[in-house]
Amino acid sequence: MRHSNSGKKLGRTPSHRKALFRNMACAMITYGKIRTTEVKAKELRRVVEPLITLALRNDLHSRRLAYQRLGDHALVKRLFDEVAPVFAGVPGGYTRITRLALPRKGDCAPMAVLEFTRKPGETPEPAAK
Repeated sequence: MRHSNSGKKLGRTPSHRKALFRNMACAMITYGKIRTTEVKAKELRRVVEPLITLALRNDLHSRRLAYQRLGDHALVKRLFDEVAPVFAGVPGGYTRITRLALPRKGDCAPMAVLEFTRKPGETPEPAAK
């Protein structure tokens, strides 16, 4: 039974899964959006959104925790200096999954685009009152 075992295995070993999500999270922070399968996109949300929450704290400990997940100082700097300030004051929901109409050509897997709800580099909108 799978009691208390959250997350999909995706047919990979734990180390391969960790490397997959690290690479995909790095690509997400670098480019702002990525095209992948629906299942991987839904699982990647569980990696990227906590990273943005960490970046909103913006202290040394959260930078070290983010580096532990990403493994690249330049990406951590981009996450904290460019991506996270756009989401200041937003209580969650930093990413959006948009399903694509056409499946992947080889195996007919359903595809999706995972992107940030706000673009890094744009000024944050004032809260509506």
